Amino acid sequence: MLNTMRAGLLLALLAAFFAPVRAADPALSERDRTSYVVGLDVGRSLTQVAPDLDYATFEAALADALAGGEPALDETERQATGLALAQRISARSGRPVPGLPPGSEPPPVDKAKVGLLVGGDIGRQLLPMKDEIALPALVRGVRSAAEGGTPEIAEAEIEAIRQSMADRARLQAANAAEANRKAGADFLAGNRGKPGVFATASGIQYQVERQGQGPRPRATDRVRVHYRGTLLDGTEFDSSYSRNTPAVFGLDQVIAGWTEGLQLMPIGGKYRFWIPGDLAYGPRGSPPNIPPNATLVFDVELLDIL
Repeated sequence: MLNTMRAGLLLALLAAFFAPVRAADPALSERDRTSYVVGLDVGRSLTQVAPDLDYATFEAALADALAGGEPALDETERQATGLALAQRISARSGRPVPGLPPGSEPPPVDKAKVGLLVGGDIGRQLLPMKDEIALPALVRGVRSAAEGGTPEIAEAEIEAIRQSMADRARLQAANAAEANRKAGADFLAGNRGKPGVFATASGIQYQVERQGQGPRPRATDRVRVHYRGTLLDGTEFDSSYSRNTPAVFGLDQVIAGWTEGLQLMPIGGKYRFWIPGDLAYGPRGSPPNIPPNATLVFDVELLDIL
């Protein structure tokens, strides 16, 4: 699997929502203040979008996404709205406008749809922390930063909240990484020695589901494969089968467990690999789908060596 995964917006900071910070204004709760600061950080990423953003639909879409609702726009509307928004952002920044002749003025965009698009996307990224978000405070923070307003919290306290969130996030990440490392080690210890399960010196375990008859790739080769990747609990995080398109990559472009494991496979073979976290994505993981130090399970078919 290619060593690229989309990162989620602010998830590391959001993991620290309840870091203790002394509030200077008793009218705002700690949750409000933390949510407001998160909103400021989200809003700074939306400064180019703000002129085309309807905040009422933005907040409604954000709330709906946090409640687990489906996107309000279908894929056609999402693509059309996204293109129109990109054109207007390019024009405001003085860059060439995608899809339009030089010097053309981009058409207006439906601000309500922009609100639905952006609010839904951000809400889905914040979904893991939905029970800890004070939505009105977060939206106030978004609007203040996106429109260049004066924050309602002093800058010194904003920085203190950010620092406390970051400290808590680091602690929680370290605790999660250690828990995942131990869970993986316990699983592999129990899996080792089961009928048909083999282990390499590095710690990879594998099972041959179909042997194959062709040559084996070298570490410098490019290969074509079909694969499915899951966590130990069966949660799927990636699959070429679901895309109905085999993956092509060099064995020097993937996680270490793949570089080693695929060299065991003849063309035509199908193997299951259990790859410990230190040979996968390590203590950083690959947010939002692969936790730190997670042991990963891959079903792999080697289709060809290119």
